[in-house]
Amino acid sequence: MTKTILCAVDINRPEEDQKVLKIAAKLAALDGASLDVITVVPDFGASVVGAYFEEHHVSTAKDKANELLSKMVEDALGAEENAKVRHVVAIGSVYEKVLQTAKLSKTYLIVIGAHRPDFKDYLLGPNAARIVRHSDASVYVVR
Repeated sequence: MTKTILCAVDINRPEEDQKVLKIAAKLAALDGASLDVITVVPDFGASVVGAYFEEHHVSTAKDKANELLSKMVEDALGAEENAKVRHVVAIGSVYEKVLQTAKLSKTYLIVIGAHRPDFKDYLLGPNAARIVRHSDASVYVVR
């Protein structure tokens, strides 16, 4: 059975998350693991705001996110490595979808970046902290 490393990135922060991708790829290569890269699109349908969006808007957002994710991975790792990576675009809450994907793919390591928290993060807890607290897999946090 192949080992899997899951790397969570934010397509809205491609420059910052390039470092996260490179570290995840290096760890996967060292351990002979496959690399999955995930980004999460907010679920506008679950909120009051969702009433203003039609279903095709969510599909369009997911397609665009997949395109941006592929470009981000290619820019960071190169076209050859990008072809080997499994790209995952999920819709919903970041930490919930990362944990769910990790469990489904039997991930043994999650690689995620952590940024300097905003004030709201001190009250609610950032995604990286939630993933660390609730993950069954080991978590490597890149600063």
